[in-house]
Amino acid sequence: MGTLQRLAPLAAILTTACVDVPSSGAPAPDAAPFPVLRFFDGRSEGLATLKVMFRGRVPVRVESLGRIEAGTLVLRQIVHEGAKPARERAWRISETAPGHFAGTLSDAAGPVTADASPGRLHIVFAMKDGVAAEQWLTLAPDGRSAHNVLTARKFGIVVAVLDETIRKL
Repeated sequence: MGTLQRLAPLAAILTTACVDVPSSGAPAPDAAPFPVLRFFDGRSEGLATLKVMFRGRVPVRVESLGRIEAGTLVLRQIVHEGAKPARERAWRISETAPGHFAGTLSDAAGPVTADASPGRLHIVFAMKDGVAAEQWLTLAPDGRSAHNVLTARKFGIVVAVLDETIRKL
């Protein structure tokens, strides 16, 4: 039996276990740059569905409270994921150049980087378990909500996807 024939069953399992990545949507053609610090300043709530490879979908709710301290966004979040106990996480994000941001996330293994463009925000970081996380947020035309798609990859394979709507309260 050849190598390809031996790997075919594994490829079939991985293909059926893969997690579909939804589109984060396209920003409006006349969208202003994503207002990163202003959007997350104050209270917001995210309602999401998390799909992890080999598991069912799980509802997620994120309560956020952000404030600006000396030009840095300090964002505290309480994450409610399915039946798990609520957990806290914290972000600290600063603008390093126009439209470019860097900071920290308590769930991350290293730095967080983000780039804002018209109506979009792209965030990248490594998680503590060796998973590479990438988020695309698309601002709604009203500027008070955003669609967030977080994709988590391990060894280049999508292992989890969070599809969320974030709205300012």
